[in-house]
Amino acid sequence: MQEPMNNTFWFPGRWIGGLSLIIGPLLLLAGTLLRIQFHFFYDAQLAAYAKFPTLITASYSCFVLGCLFLWPGIITLVRFIGMKHPALAIWGGMFTILGLIGRVFHGGIDHMAFQLVNVQSLELATKAVSDSYHAFHIVRYFNGMMMLGWVLLAIGAYRSGIFGIIRSVALASMFFLPLGTLKGTRFESPFLILGLCIALIPLGIKVLRDGPPPSRKAII
Repeated sequence: MQEPMNNTFWFPGRWIGGLSLIIGPLLLLAGTLLRIQFHFFYDAQLAAYAKFPTLITASYSCFVLGCLFLWPGIITLVRFIGMKHPALAIWGGMFTILGLIGRVFHGGIDHMAFQLVNVQSLELATKAVSDSYHAFHIVRYFNGMMMLGWVLLAIGAYRSGIFGIIRSVALASMFFLPLGTLKGTRFESPFLILGLCIALIPLGIKVLRDGPPPSRKAII
């Protein structure tokens, strides 16, 4: 006889989902603030790496880690939205996670560009990036969907009663965060990611508190 399905399980679960909602935005904010003193365009970013390699490596590493750590939190938010508005949850979640994947893809390009500074020179690395900046890659055709995902999630969170108007607008403002190769910190970028923190961190705390603490076995 077939056993009944476990309807209480959900992925990624309360602890991973809640921690993701807290850690992901904070890593993105840290990565953005670490490079705030430099001009945002690629030539200035490469020059900054040539002069401060540890600082710039830490900045871009935090940002990529933030994208990697955030997707379980997005799935957690999608779960709550989907209880009342499944269409907004599905498309908002899909597009937003595509956006995080796209930013990790660009992080790989950034890493390679910085290595060109190490193995060749700043001048040759800058020329290589300049000559290939508009080269074809399939990810760029998803840019519009990647940005739209935040807006759909914000609408879904507001209509579901998960967020009020302020936190919904704060989440939707991520639509304006620059996307692409070697994008440094523009004036508005810290405020946009701070909005993400305002939107998601309280939800992460609520998710973590909504249940018993982990068992000793689970911690081990």
